[in-house]
Amino acid sequence: MSSAKKEHPSAPGIRMVFVGIAVNAFLAVVKGITGVLGNSYALVADAIESTSDIFTSIGVYLGLKIAAKPADANHPYGHGKAEPLSALGVAVALGGAGIIIAVQSIREVINPHHAPAAFTLWVLAAVILVKEVLFRKVLKTGEITSSIAVKTDAWHHRSDAITSAAAFIGISIALIGGPGFESADDFAALFASGIIFLNAYFLARPAVAELMDETPSGEIDALVKSTALSVRGVKALDKVFVRKIGFDYYVDLHTIVDGSMSVRQGHNVAHRVKNTIRESNSRIVNVLVHIEPYIKKKALALSAKNR
Repeated sequence: MSSAKKEHPSAPGIRMVFVGIAVNAFLAVVKGITGVLGNSYALVADAIESTSDIFTSIGVYLGLKIAAKPADANHPYGHGKAEPLSALGVAVALGGAGIIIAVQSIREVINPHHAPAAFTLWVLAAVILVKEVLFRKVLKTGEITSSIAVKTDAWHHRSDAITSAAAFIGISIALIGGPGFESADDFAALFASGIIFLNAYFLARPAVAELMDETPSGEIDALVKSTALSVRGVKALDKVFVRKIGFDYYVDLHTIVDGSMSVRQGHNVAHRVKNTIRESNSRIVNVLVHIEPYIKKKALALSAKNR
């Protein structure tokens, strides 16, 4: 019997990205038309942010597709770095959208206009609800797949919900306050641009960390150490390095074994360590094991440190 082909870890994320693109395309049109007809620049700014979401989501999709490609002669560690690169692109694009919104908001504040129409509030309320639901679903997918690009795309949706909430508050103040409060809508858009800049920073940081091979979560590090120490023949661990490349983890570690072992015996221990660690987590695709001879004083210190 032929077994079904195993789905790549990027597949759920790609599906959610397509859902996000479809939702953003619809909302961008609705918000743009409503903002123009309802005389609300905050809503027009929201439409601009949704439009930027479409292009950044396409970038995330391309990053995920490239990251899923297998290793080749020119990329022996695979193409996983395309994933955090796409996440960084999303953060940069988000910052760019924030600049556009901030500049236009200041212009609108300087040049007063009529108060927004009341019906724009209904549109904003629906947008906030849709975007918050989408944020939660995409973020959950990103956490399940450990994809920084998908998580970044999720927070992009949350920033859209925040700009919509700011617009809702600004328009409400403008309508309740009456004459003299028309610019509340524009100040809301300006406030939203600040939130967008802040989100862009927090989204860029983990992407850069992954590109720089920052040590991943302590959970995977602890798993590698405890698994290696459980292998017969391993007396202690010296160095343990774990790095994340796309959806996969690569491990380098130095294991301490009995110094009287033959080369063949040490080689067998190394293979047991490698296979056991890989079996402990399907996302660990390769383990490079260096064997060192047992020195009692050093081994005792390292054993205490790693257990």
